[in-house]
Amino acid sequence: NGQRIDVEVLSQETLTDLDFALFSAGSSISKEYCPIAAERGIVCIDNTSYFRMEEGIPLVVPEVNKDALVNHNNIIANPNCSTAQMMVVLKPILDAVGIKRVVVSTYQSVSGAGLSAIKELEDQSQSISAESNVFSKTIAGNVIPQCDKFLDNGFTKEEMKLDWETKKILDEKIHVTSTCVRVPVINGHSESVFIKVRNEASRSRIIKLLESKEGIKVIDDPSKEAFPTALDNANKTSDVYVGRIRSSKINNEDWISCWIVADNVFGKGAALNAVQILELMKKTDEN
Repeated sequence: NGQRIDVEVLSQETLTDLDFALFSAGSSISKEYCPIAAERGIVCIDNTSYFRMEEGIPLVVPEVNKDALVNHNNIIANPNCSTAQMMVVLKPILDAVGIKRVVVSTYQSVSGAGLSAIKELEDQSQSISAESNVFSKTIAGNVIPQCDKFLDNGFTKEEMKLDWETKKILDEKIHVTSTCVRVPVINGHSESVFIKVRNEASRSRIIKLLESKEGIKVIDDPSKEAFPTALDNANKTSDVYVGRIRSSKINNEDWISCWIVADNVFGKGAALNAVQILELMKKTDEN
Protein backbone atom coordinates (compact mmCIF):
# COMPACT_ATOMS: atom_id res chain seq x y z
CA ASN A 1 0.00 0.00 0.00
CA GLY A 2 2.87 2.36 -0.73
CA GLN A 3 4.39 2.06 2.74
CA ARG A 4 7.92 1.00 3.59
CA ILE A 5 8.12 -1.99 5.95
CA ASP A 6 11.30 -2.80 7.84
CA VAL A 7 12.16 -6.51 7.93
CA GLU A 8 14.43 -7.91 10.62
CA VAL A 9 16.09 -11.29 11.00
CA LEU A 10 14.30 -13.33 13.68
CA SER A 11 16.27 -13.80 16.88
CA GLN A 12 15.61 -13.92 20.60
CA GLU A 13 16.49 -10.23 20.73
CA THR A 14 13.75 -9.28 18.24
CA LEU A 15 11.08 -10.97 20.38
CA THR A 16 10.64 -8.02 22.71
CA ASP A 17 8.05 -5.26 23.13
CA LEU A 18 5.44 -7.24 21.19
CA ASP A 19 1.83 -8.05 22.03
CA PHE A 20 1.33 -10.70 19.33
CA ALA A 21 3.49 -12.77 17.01
CA LEU A 22 2.29 -14.62 13.90
CA PHE A 23 4.46 -17.64 13.08
CA SER A 24 4.40 -19.18 9.59
CA ALA A 25 8.00 -20.13 8.86
CA GLY A 26 7.90 -23.87 9.42
CA SER A 27 7.58 -26.15 12.44
CA SER A 28 11.26 -26.00 13.40
CA ILE A 29 11.11 -22.21 13.78
CA SER A 30 7.88 -22.35 15.78
CA LYS A 31 9.30 -25.11 18.00
CA GLU A 32 12.31 -22.95 18.86
CA TYR A 33 10.84 -19.46 19.14
CA CYS A 34 7.18 -19.76 20.20
CA PRO A 35 8.03 -20.94 23.75
CA ILE A 36 10.53 -18.09 24.13
CA ALA A 37 7.97 -15.51 22.98
CA ALA A 38 5.23 -17.04 25.13
CA GLU A 39 7.41 -16.86 28.25
CA ARG A 40 7.85 -13.14 27.54
CA GLY A 41 4.09 -12.60 27.49
CA ILE A 42 3.75 -12.48 23.70
CA VAL A 43 0.65 -14.21 22.33
CA CYS A 44 1.85 -16.52 19.55
CA ILE A 45 -0.52 -17.55 16.76
CA ASP A 46 1.20 -20.43 15.02
CA ASN A 47 0.32 -21.41 11.45
CA THR A 48 2.51 -24.52 11.40
CA SER A 49 1.55 -28.04 12.44
CA TYR A 50 3.90 -28.18 15.42
CA PHE A 51 1.50 -27.25 18.25
CA ARG A 52 -1.83 -28.31 16.73
CA MET A 53 -2.22 -31.58 18.59
CA GLU A 54 -0.36 -30.53 21.74
CA GLU A 55 -2.55 -30.96 24.80
CA GLY A 56 -3.42 -27.67 26.44
CA ILE A 57 -2.85 -25.61 23.28
CA PRO A 58 -6.10 -24.49 21.62
CA LEU A 59 -6.62 -25.26 17.93
CA VAL A 60 -9.01 -22.56 16.78
CA VAL A 61 -11.34 -21.63 13.96
CA PRO A 62 -13.03 -18.46 15.30
CA GLU A 63 -16.46 -19.22 13.77
CA VAL A 64 -16.38 -22.68 15.31
CA ASN A 65 -14.68 -22.81 18.71
CA LYS A 66 -13.57 -19.36 19.84
CA ASP A 67 -14.34 -20.36 23.43
CA ALA A 68 -11.20 -22.53 23.31
CA LEU A 69 -9.15 -19.31 23.47
CA VAL A 70 -9.92 -18.84 27.15
CA ASN A 71 -6.90 -20.87 28.32
CA HIS A 72 -4.29 -20.28 25.65
CA ASN A 73 -1.09 -19.81 27.74
CA ASN A 74 0.20 -17.47 24.99
CA ILE A 75 0.32 -20.12 22.23
CA ILE A 76 -2.61 -20.67 19.85
CA ALA A 77 -2.52 -23.12 16.95
CA ASN A 78 -3.96 -22.41 13.52
CA PRO A 79 -5.46 -25.50 11.80
CA ASN A 80 -4.46 -27.08 8.52
CA CYS A 81 -5.85 -25.20 5.50
CA SER A 82 -8.07 -28.06 4.31
CA THR A 83 -9.38 -28.53 7.85
CA ALA A 84 -10.25 -24.87 8.38
CA GLN A 85 -12.56 -24.49 5.39
CA MET A 86 -14.34 -27.76 6.19
CA MET A 87 -14.89 -26.79 9.84
CA VAL A 88 -16.76 -23.63 8.85
CA VAL A 89 -19.32 -25.72 6.98
CA LEU A 90 -19.49 -28.68 9.36
CA LYS A 91 -20.11 -26.61 12.50
CA PRO A 92 -23.66 -25.39 11.67
CA ILE A 93 -24.56 -28.87 10.40
CA LEU A 94 -23.26 -30.41 13.64
CA ASP A 95 -25.31 -27.99 15.72
CA ALA A 96 -28.48 -28.52 13.67
CA VAL A 97 -28.62 -32.26 13.01
CA GLY A 98 -25.52 -33.86 14.55
CA ILE A 99 -22.66 -35.60 12.76
CA LYS A 100 -21.55 -39.21 13.06
CA ARG A 101 -18.95 -39.52 10.33
CA VAL A 102 -17.30 -37.57 7.52
CA VAL A 103 -15.82 -38.94 4.30
CA VAL A 104 -13.87 -36.36 2.29
CA SER A 105 -11.78 -36.18 -0.85
CA THR A 106 -9.71 -33.03 -1.19
CA TYR A 107 -8.52 -31.49 -4.45
CA GLN A 108 -5.66 -29.31 -3.27
CA SER A 109 -3.96 -26.61 -5.29
CA VAL A 110 -0.20 -26.48 -5.71
CA SER A 111 0.08 -23.21 -3.78
CA GLY A 112 -0.42 -25.28 -0.63
CA ALA A 113 3.05 -26.72 -1.28
CA GLY A 114 4.70 -23.32 -1.67
CA LEU A 115 6.07 -20.99 -4.36
CA SER A 116 8.39 -23.65 -5.77
CA ALA A 117 5.37 -25.88 -6.40
CA ILE A 118 3.65 -23.11 -8.38
CA LYS A 119 6.77 -22.70 -10.48
CA GLU A 120 6.96 -26.46 -11.05
CA LEU A 121 3.39 -26.50 -12.38
CA GLU A 122 4.08 -23.49 -14.61
CA ASP A 123 7.30 -25.04 -15.96
CA GLN A 124 5.66 -28.41 -16.62
CA SER A 125 2.71 -26.71 -18.30
CA GLN A 126 5.20 -25.33 -20.83
CA SER A 127 7.15 -28.57 -21.11
CA ILE A 128 5.83 -31.89 -19.83
CA SER A 129 9.44 -33.11 -19.56
CA ALA A 130 10.31 -30.50 -16.95
CA GLU A 131 11.71 -31.94 -13.72
CA SER A 132 9.53 -32.92 -10.75
CA ASN A 133 11.30 -31.75 -7.62
CA VAL A 134 8.42 -30.74 -5.35
CA PHE A 135 5.95 -33.51 -6.18
CA SER A 136 6.55 -37.25 -6.53
CA LYS A 137 4.90 -37.27 -9.98
CA THR A 138 4.39 -34.79 -12.81
CA ILE A 139 1.64 -32.39 -11.72
CA ALA A 140 0.81 -30.70 -15.03
CA GLY A 141 -2.10 -32.49 -16.70
CA ASN A 142 -2.26 -34.92 -13.81
CA VAL A 143 -3.72 -35.54 -10.35
CA ILE A 144 -1.53 -36.94 -7.58
CA PRO A 145 -3.21 -38.86 -4.73
CA GLN A 146 -0.60 -37.74 -2.21
CA CYS A 147 -0.41 -34.65 -0.01
CA ASP A 148 2.39 -34.78 2.57
CA LYS A 149 4.23 -37.95 3.62
CA PHE A 150 2.79 -41.45 3.91
CA LEU A 151 2.39 -42.82 7.43
CA ASP A 152 2.59 -46.43 8.60
CA ASN A 153 -1.21 -46.83 8.41
CA GLY A 154 -1.23 -46.13 4.66
CA PHE A 155 -2.76 -42.68 5.00
CA THR A 156 -0.78 -39.50 4.41
CA LYS A 157 -0.12 -37.01 7.18
CA GLU A 158 -2.46 -34.53 5.46
CA GLU A 159 -5.26 -37.10 5.54
CA MET A 160 -4.72 -37.84 9.21
CA LYS A 161 -4.66 -34.13 10.05
CA LEU A 162 -8.27 -33.88 8.85
CA ASP A 163 -9.26 -36.59 11.33
CA TRP A 164 -7.12 -35.44 14.26
CA GLU A 165 -7.97 -31.75 13.92
CA THR A 166 -11.69 -32.30 13.39
CA LYS A 167 -11.80 -34.27 16.63
CA LYS A 168 -9.97 -31.51 18.53
CA ILE A 169 -11.95 -28.60 17.05
CA LEU A 170 -15.45 -30.06 16.66
CA ASP A 171 -16.09 -33.34 18.46
CA GLU A 172 -13.80 -36.23 19.38
CA LYS A 173 -16.58 -38.68 18.45
CA ILE A 174 -16.55 -37.64 14.77
CA HIS A 175 -14.48 -39.93 12.55
CA VAL A 176 -13.05 -38.52 9.32
CA THR A 177 -11.82 -40.69 6.47
CA SER A 178 -10.14 -38.84 3.63
CA THR A 179 -8.13 -39.03 0.44
CA CYS A 180 -6.10 -35.91 -0.26
CA VAL A 181 -5.21 -35.23 -3.87
CA ARG A 182 -2.95 -32.60 -5.43
CA VAL A 183 -4.41 -31.11 -8.62
CA PRO A 184 -2.91 -28.82 -11.30
CA VAL A 185 -4.60 -25.68 -9.96
CA ILE A 186 -2.56 -22.66 -8.87
CA ASN A 187 -4.69 -21.58 -5.92
CA GLY A 188 -7.83 -22.69 -4.11
CA HIS A 189 -8.57 -25.98 -2.35
CA SER A 190 -11.73 -27.92 -3.21
CA GLU A 191 -13.33 -30.68 -1.15
CA SER A 192 -16.00 -33.29 -1.83
CA VAL A 193 -17.53 -33.96 1.58
CA PHE A 194 -20.00 -36.69 2.60
CA ILE A 195 -21.47 -36.26 6.06
CA LYS A 196 -23.31 -38.99 7.95
CA VAL A 197 -25.76 -37.10 10.17
CA ARG A 198 -27.75 -38.16 13.21
CA ASN A 199 -31.06 -36.64 12.10
CA GLU A 200 -32.67 -36.28 8.71
CA ALA A 201 -32.20 -32.94 6.97
CA SER A 202 -33.51 -31.92 3.57
CA ARG A 203 -31.39 -30.22 0.93
CA SER A 204 -33.46 -27.03 1.26
CA ARG A 205 -32.99 -26.96 5.03
CA ILE A 206 -29.20 -27.31 4.75
CA ILE A 207 -29.02 -24.60 2.08
CA LYS A 208 -31.06 -22.22 4.22
CA LEU A 209 -28.92 -23.07 7.25
CA LEU A 210 -25.62 -22.41 5.48
CA GLU A 211 -26.86 -19.25 3.80
CA SER A 212 -27.60 -17.79 7.24
CA LYS A 213 -23.99 -18.14 8.43
CA GLU A 214 -21.46 -15.34 8.07
CA GLY A 215 -18.38 -16.33 6.09
CA ILE A 216 -20.24 -18.92 3.98
CA LYS A 217 -21.43 -18.29 0.42
CA VAL A 218 -23.79 -20.83 -1.11
CA ILE A 219 -23.71 -21.21 -4.90
CA ASP A 220 -26.09 -24.02 -5.72
CA ASP A 221 -28.52 -24.06 -8.64
CA PRO A 222 -28.36 -27.22 -10.76
CA SER A 223 -30.79 -25.75 -13.31
CA LYS A 224 -28.20 -23.08 -14.11
CA GLU A 225 -25.15 -25.31 -13.56
CA ALA A 226 -24.21 -22.97 -10.72
CA PHE A 227 -21.60 -24.24 -8.25
CA PRO A 228 -18.33 -22.87 -6.84
CA THR A 229 -14.95 -23.59 -8.40
CA ALA A 230 -11.39 -22.78 -7.39
CA LEU A 231 -10.81 -20.59 -10.46
CA ASP A 232 -14.01 -18.57 -10.10
CA ASN A 233 -14.36 -18.27 -6.33
CA ALA A 234 -11.00 -18.82 -4.60
CA ASN A 235 -8.88 -15.82 -5.50
CA LYS A 236 -7.96 -13.73 -2.47
CA THR A 237 -11.47 -14.03 -1.07
CA SER A 238 -12.29 -14.55 2.58
CA ASP A 239 -15.45 -16.61 2.26
CA VAL A 240 -15.90 -20.36 2.16
CA TYR A 241 -18.01 -21.37 -0.85
CA VAL A 242 -20.42 -24.32 -0.83
CA GLY A 243 -22.41 -25.97 -3.60
CA ARG A 244 -23.62 -29.34 -4.95
CA ILE A 245 -25.59 -29.80 -1.70
CA ARG A 246 -27.51 -33.08 -1.61
CA SER A 247 -29.46 -35.06 0.97
CA SER A 248 -29.85 -38.84 0.72
CA LYS A 249 -30.57 -42.05 2.58
CA ILE A 250 -28.06 -44.91 2.36
CA ASN A 251 -28.95 -48.16 4.15
CA ASN A 252 -31.57 -46.22 6.09
CA GLU A 253 -28.93 -43.74 7.29
CA ASP A 254 -29.05 -40.01 6.60
CA TRP A 255 -26.24 -38.40 4.60
CA ILE A 256 -25.52 -34.88 3.38
CA SER A 257 -23.02 -34.26 0.62
CA CYS A 258 -21.53 -31.00 -0.59
CA TRP A 259 -18.67 -29.36 -2.48
CA ILE A 260 -16.53 -26.84 -0.57
CA VAL A 261 -14.09 -24.34 -2.09
CA ALA A 262 -11.86 -21.74 -0.42
CA ASP A 263 -8.70 -19.72 -0.97
CA ASN A 264 -6.08 -21.76 0.87
CA VAL A 265 -3.42 -19.03 1.00
CA PHE A 266 -5.03 -15.62 1.41
CA GLY A 267 -8.44 -16.78 2.56
CA LYS A 268 -9.89 -19.05 5.21
CA GLY A 269 -7.38 -21.79 4.61
CA ALA A 270 -4.42 -20.08 6.23
CA ALA A 271 -3.73 -16.36 6.51
CA LEU A 272 -7.26 -15.18 7.18
CA ASN A 273 -7.93 -17.63 10.01
CA ALA A 274 -4.74 -16.55 11.78
CA VAL A 275 -5.62 -12.86 11.42
CA GLN A 276 -9.16 -13.53 12.66
CA ILE A 277 -7.70 -15.14 15.78
CA LEU A 278 -5.46 -12.10 16.24
CA GLU A 279 -8.38 -9.70 15.87
CA LEU A 280 -10.43 -11.74 18.32
CA MET A 281 -7.61 -11.73 20.90
CA LYS A 282 -7.04 -8.01 20.44
CA LYS A 283 -10.74 -7.32 20.97
CA THR A 284 -10.71 -9.46 24.11
CA ASP A 285 -7.72 -7.52 25.49
CA GLU A 286 -9.41 -4.19 24.79
CA ASN A 287 -12.50 -5.32 26.70
